[in-house]
Amino acid sequence: MFIDSHCHLDFPEYRERLPEVLANMAAAQVSHALCISVDLPDFPLVRQLAETHPHLYASVGVHPDYEDTPEPTVDFLVEAAKHPKVIAIGETGLDYYRMADRAYADMEWQRNRFRTHIRAAIESGCPLIIHTRSASEDTIRILKEEGAERIGGVMHCFTESLEVAKQAIDLGFYISFSGIVTFKSAKDLQETCRQVPLERMLIETDSPYLAPMPHRGKTNEPAWVSHVASYIADLKGVSVDAIAEHTTRNFFQCFQINRQLT
Repeated sequence: MFIDSHCHLDFPEYRERLPEVLANMAAAQVSHALCISVDLPDFPLVRQLAETHPHLYASVGVHPDYEDTPEPTVDFLVEAAKHPKVIAIGETGLDYYRMADRAYADMEWQRNRFRTHIRAAIESGCPLIIHTRSASEDTIRILKEEGAERIGGVMHCFTESLEVAKQAIDLGFYISFSGIVTFKSAKDLQETCRQVPLERMLIETDSPYLAPMPHRGKTNEPAWVSHVASYIADLKGVSVDAIAEHTTRNFFQCFQINRQLT
């Protein structure tokens, strides 16, 4: 069995075909998926998915790219995380890529929001889901400053260097690989993936984005996390079963889920 550790099944792409998407998951032996919150107005939809489907979980948080949206507070995030199907805080982090033309000082709102999520994760006991793009130095620095090693979590859709991966692992984080690792142009990421130990690895789709080969360019879905697993197995010279076993165990450990109750 595989687990998609990061997807967005509340997005419009799935509203007319969710039963089909869930059936495809089952056919591909994808047993569970974590549906990720990106802003507060849509969080109820994410939570409802998890409430309605036993094999789906939810996170609560506000994506660093979402500027014109209600700001979360520590109290709100902690209260939302009390729901039994809400298992993580995020996605959160820093993304300077789309705002590269703005001054560093103008991005302080992102860093403040990031700190809010870290503090909520520590208070609630829920692990973090980290998004970082063109901002790895600040991301690691703030994680250290806020004591994020006390809670850990996931570096989602990882595309950074091996050195960044090692720093994150030292802070207690897992490294999650998406369909990007299957792209022909992703040579550096593939080498990083070879070096990340199976004990610290997760797999994801980030659906509806980043469909893996051989589906690149299509609307992604959780069933296709099996392609990510197969590619990583070849990359690391291990069996697909080994990838499934390790990443499934890692998911339940990271998110503190009693596997016997699923």
